[in-house]
Amino acid sequence: MASETEIIALMVGKASPFGPPGRRSAIAKAPVDGPLEVGPEGFLIDEQADRKNHGGPEKAVHHYPLDHHAAWRAELGTEAPHLGRPGAFGENIATLGLTEADVCIGDVFRAGSALLQVAQGRQPCWKLNHRFAVPDMARRVQTSGRTGWYYRVLEPGRIAPGDRLALTARPHPDWTLARILHVLYHDTMNRTALAEMAGLPALAEGWRSLARRRLERGAVEDWSARLGG
Repeated sequence: MASETEIIALMVGKASPFGPPGRRSAIAKAPVDGPLEVGPEGFLIDEQADRKNHGGPEKAVHHYPLDHHAAWRAELGTEAPHLGRPGAFGENIATLGLTEADVCIGDVFRAGSALLQVAQGRQPCWKLNHRFAVPDMARRVQTSGRTGWYYRVLEPGRIAPGDRLALTARPHPDWTLARILHVLYHDTMNRTALAEMAGLPALAEGWRSLARRRLERGAVEDWSARLGG
């Protein structure tokens, strides 16, 4: 993989009514022109409507590759809403040249004056179904492995569009996000891989706990509520 790439766009959003009555979301994020302050909970002016499932130190900043848009256009059609521009998937950072196959759990990136660490992939939820007007969009994202990922913030700082995103450390080179996602959603009861995942110190605790639960119960968790709403 390239050791660095350009941050093409930074996006933030405000929570507003979204989807079924009574639901809210900040998935509709818009690009900014200048630098943003980022701290342990993410960009200071960004919002999350559902703090139980979004945001927090292990999901402080969401990154989605623009590289995937061509595949989505081929799958969904050229008229699919939001495709072709940054922010389509509710992400904070958009780049080209960096995907789940290139990024490993625990990778540390310098972005502007901030230091970010890859903590986990995205677990897509029902909000993507409404965002794209495709009833099974969340499941498609999950199955495809084109999920994007989350960073924790090791050092707060300022990030601007056009800054370089530069890899500075790779503690777990054997654990690409693509491999993690394959175990989670396809090779779901690979006990050897799950045991390794449960012991990865840089992996978000929520995902390490998920791996431990599968090992203890001998079963995969129910995804229906998350994917279908």
